[in-house]
Amino acid sequence: MSVPDPIVNVAVLCGTVVREPEVRVLASGAVLLGYEVRVGGRPPDATTVPVVWPDPPARRPTIAAGDVVVVVGHVRRRFFRVGGATQSRTEVVAERIRVPRSGRHARDLVEQALVGAGEQATAGG
Repeated sequence: MSVPDPIVNVAVLCGTVVREPEVRVLASGAVLLGYEVRVGGRPPDATTVPVVWPDPPARRPTIAAGDVVVVVGHVRRRFFRVGGATQSRTEVVAERIRVPRSGRHARDLVEQALVGAGEQATAGG
């Protein structure tokens, strides 16, 4: 009997916030921050990725449009109803967001996230 490969859902983004963060307070009282992060250079080669950060820590970085960020989280597809039709949205759910001090710091943060993902995969999720 063979052991299946581990299933790991890890997303690591390094890109530019393209619009001011959106703060939403849910009916439960939970806070949800929403970002759009551009990765992969400039249009038309760039991709804009929706990022949500549920219940961010009180001591979170101040993030504004134009800031470079490193996001570590996982990919989620959620379904919802609008006008009687079911729609979906794929987004990255952030576990951590950092504003790097320099390009080298950004690379270090991405490398740390990838090492952590490798350790998670080795441990079996």
